[in-house]
Amino acid sequence: MSTQAGKPDGPVPALTAALAALAAEHAAVYGYGVVGGRVARERRDEATAAYDGHRARRDALVRTVRDLGGAPVAAAAAYALPFAVTDPAAAVRLAAVLEDRVAGVYSDLVRAAEGELRREAAGALREAAVRAVRWRGSGVAFPGLAERAAGREPVATAPVEAAGADGTH
Repeated sequence: MSTQAGKPDGPVPALTAALAALAAEHAAVYGYGVVGGRVARERRDEATAAYDGHRARRDALVRTVRDLGGAPVAAAAAYALPFAVTDPAAAVRLAAVLEDRVAGVYSDLVRAAEGELRREAAGALREAAVRAVRWRGSGVAFPGLAERAAGREPVATAPVEAAGADGTH
């Protein structure tokens, strides 16, 4: 991902949004490790492709954050999942949740960025929305805004919680 030209003093909205997207990608990579271990065999290739896609986005965001003058956040050692993933159906639900949450942080980045970074964020938002539809079997009117419309916490702060935050793993 490319960056905006120039770096103004003080907090940069694009940097803040890129850091949130990076944190969400770290969580998605972890979450897809769980999905891949529980999803039905016929959807394993889809889970692997999503895992690889999130790893690539994560790596690009590390460069973007540095280009914006920030320090990339490291992945947590583990993340607490939003619910137990004990069977293929739960794995599919987790994949849809991960994609919805990633779409939310990319919608924030689209709003905060300009130029090439904005185009890249819009592409990532579109990819997450398409994957969410494939996992869930239905779409939402405004991908990336579903969590906000439901009156929940902003997705930028809740991709999945770091392990230990609620005592689960």
